[in-house]
Amino acid sequence: MRAVGIILAGGNNHRIKELTTKRAACAMPVAGSYRSIDFALSNMSNAHINKVAVFTQYNAGSLNEHLSSSKWWDFGRKQGGLFVITPAVTAESNAWYRGTADAIAQNIGFLKSSHEPYVVISSGDCVYKLDYNKLLEYHIDKKADITVVCKDMPSDFSLERFGTVKIGEDDRIEEFEEKPVVAKSNTISCGIYVMRRRLLIEMIERCIEEDRFDFVNDVLVRYKDMKRICGYKMTDYWSNISSVDDYFRTNMDFLRPEIRNFFFKEYPDIYSKVDDHPPAKYNVGAAVHNSLIACGCIINSTVEDSVIFKKTYIGSNCYIKNSIIMNDVYVGDNTHIENCIVESHSTIRANSYYKGEGSIQIVTEQNDRYVI
Repeated sequence: MRAVGIILAGGNNHRIKELTTKRAACAMPVAGSYRSIDFALSNMSNAHINKVAVFTQYNAGSLNEHLSSSKWWDFGRKQGGLFVITPAVTAESNAWYRGTADAIAQNIGFLKSSHEPYVVISSGDCVYKLDYNKLLEYHIDKKADITVVCKDMPSDFSLERFGTVKIGEDDRIEEFEEKPVVAKSNTISCGIYVMRRRLLIEMIERCIEEDRFDFVNDVLVRYKDMKRICGYKMTDYWSNISSVDDYFRTNMDFLRPEIRNFFFKEYPDIYSKVDDHPPAKYNVGAAVHNSLIACGCIINSTVEDSVIFKKTYIGSNCYIKNSIIMNDVYVGDNTHIENCIVESHSTIRANSYYKGEGSIQIVTEQNDRYVI
């Protein structure tokens, strides 16, 4: 594909509460064995985008470790590759990224040193599968300056956290509101854009001159009447991890066979870093119903409608229902967990009881596993 890729993965999302205390939103575990950034990286790889930059910033340790080897997404190549870029003190700047446009501005050398005519920009905290080749064909066919991937959402969907757009008959975006209090449209921007590389450089340099930092407000909204900005509607599954409820719902969606088949059995595939763990082990007394159990787990009790991530141990006489248990968690005997998200590396003492009443409860027990 004649494009370079940029994945914006540096933001801090306070709506996910304790879950982003030690990790970036783009490093949030999804579907038992994946991270949210895997989906954007896989889409880039599947479209044969050979040069991809990931701009990280907030709590980037876990994310950088996940991206330490580019081979998992087939970016280990002589030309191109995966570039993980964090803010750095330079002669021109000593500030962290002040917005999405500023993140691109501080790394504009990446764009200037590239030779591909187009750029695909994506956020790293979305779960979706999209053919970027079809997106680029649409962009060229419409003679658009910028193409924004959009999606029609249900009438009961909460829109105030997203940018909403109104698309005209010629597929041109007529209105663009960023996080409106009262939305005029139920069509949202998915945070995925394609445009010419030289146009992006020109717009970012103008943002630098005018001390503007946000890509949506200072590029898309500001230039919607001056540039031809078109909307490309996707109809397949898309979810943004923008709150605790969204994160919980996204993981629970993978318990539906049609969602699992779409991501994991239909071409193209979704890739992730592979750990050398043994298969999940089910001992006498284990009863698992409609759940995802990742590798390295040992199950001794009942698990229903839940997602259990890697290296989790669930003791005897436990009952786990409608919950997410993240990586490397020890659950002691006789424990009840329902409607909860258990943070990774937690130790749940025996005879514990956790149940989310009315909302999802986040459990973060950092106890010593072996007490003398």
